[in-house]
Amino acid sequence: MGNGITDIRGIRVGHYTDLNGITGCTVVLCPQGAVAGVDVRGSAPGTRETDLMRPTRLVQEVHAVLLAGGSAFGLDAAGGVMRFLEERGIGFDTGVARVPIVPAAVLFDLTIGSPSARPNAAAGYAACEAATDGPVAEGSVGAGTGATVGKLLGPFYATKSGVGTASIHLGPIIVAALVAVNAFGDVVDPQTGQILAGTRDPQSGRFLDTMQALRHGLAGAARGFPATNTTIGVVATNARLSKEEANKMAQMAHDGLARTIRPIHTMWDGDAIFALATGEAEERPDVSILGAFAAEAMAEAVVRAVTRASSLGGIPAPGDLGSVGG
Repeated sequence: MGNGITDIRGIRVGHYTDLNGITGCTVVLCPQGAVAGVDVRGSAPGTRETDLMRPTRLVQEVHAVLLAGGSAFGLDAAGGVMRFLEERGIGFDTGVARVPIVPAAVLFDLTIGSPSARPNAAAGYAACEAATDGPVAEGSVGAGTGATVGKLLGPFYATKSGVGTASIHLGPIIVAALVAVNAFGDVVDPQTGQILAGTRDPQSGRFLDTMQALRHGLAGAARGFPATNTTIGVVATNARLSKEEANKMAQMAHDGLARTIRPIHTMWDGDAIFALATGEAEERPDVSILGAFAAEAMAEAVVRAVTRASSLGGIPAPGDLGSVGG
């Protein structure tokens, strides 16, 4: 097992990474279809096809989820995912054509690298071509290429982040998460509360502790950098779920963000989590149990996203800060 979302049979993950522009996208393919849900908690989201995932909507399954950089421009990459799937006869049968269902969410990474570099349809298609059911590349790749965290003092005092994934096995049932972490707040170890990545103090280079800074009157500093953050991810299971249950699992998975990112779900973040249920295991466990472990998997994935990141665009990764970042 690769300790990631591809532990779930039928799910493949591919990245497109632009190291020059410092942006990219990540696709989670489920070509056999998966019951899906979504929960958007941040107040500055950039999303596509989220309405159809509500319990009262006609379409029951999706065929991929796209996570991308490039802010709202990055939603174009979903067109490439649709083309890839259509060419393979995958999609919702309308009688005259098969329409692939590809929900998407984007994060803001235009302040690192080139602001004119954005994932497009060709990037989405390339991510699909690279998709594999093997271990998922983590760190500053795909949608996490331009991801940073800790932006209380703006992008230049942030810390590099990326993509992380994790899975939990409950007998035959698997619950897993994949996330691109581009948060306004700091990332902390959920066990100890130690800051792993976040806003860096301009004087000492150490982590400033965003929550303490806000407590002591630096809240005004954040207003200069609105809507430039977002943590987006996918939780998945091989269990059988209804759309209502998939939406509940997505909702509970946000608890994993709350355990590891401080603060989270602000007016400056567009946090969104999708949920996928392949039904391959055929069991129907209690959704409360699945949601609880989805949160655990999401918390671990967030930690992996920052601890496996690489320095890019002049923004240091936690591993390159050494004792200075402690």
